[in-house]
Amino acid sequence: MKKITPYLLLLFLLLAGNVMAQRPNQNIDPEKLQAARIAFITSRIDLKPEQAERFWPIFNKYTEQREASMKSISQLNRGGEAITEEEAKIRIQKRLQLQQKLIDEEKAFVAEVSKVITSKQVLMLHDIARDFNRYIYQRQRGQGN
Repeated sequence: MKKITPYLLLLFLLLAGNVMAQRPNQNIDPEKLQAARIAFITSRIDLKPEQAERFWPIFNKYTEQREASMKSISQLNRGGEAITEEEAKIRIQKRLQLQQKLIDEEKAFVAEVSKVITSKQVLMLHDIARDFNRYIYQRQRGQGN
């Protein structure tokens, strides 16, 4: 089960990134979105002030790295219909390297953030981040407040 957990977290993060990437800027204030995300996650995993002070820089750094890798993966997937078989093989290898990089970064994140929050809180991040993305999606569609 311990081996499966990081992969499930990675899968979620990949899916969450895709959901947010599919919704182009629709008058969302990035600062308000960030503040809402901080409040949502902080309350859901019950971060204490001393934990939050150390947690958020680690989490934000990891999130930036993950988003950059996801963007690179997305770019590799574009225009696949108009490339040669050899180029497709090269892109597949690059994508696999980037996916391995995502896993390595997640392992490093979990190791570092586990010094600040409990393993239970780390595990809860998966569902909480998904819940936040769902909440934002529903708000944009006018289905929730």
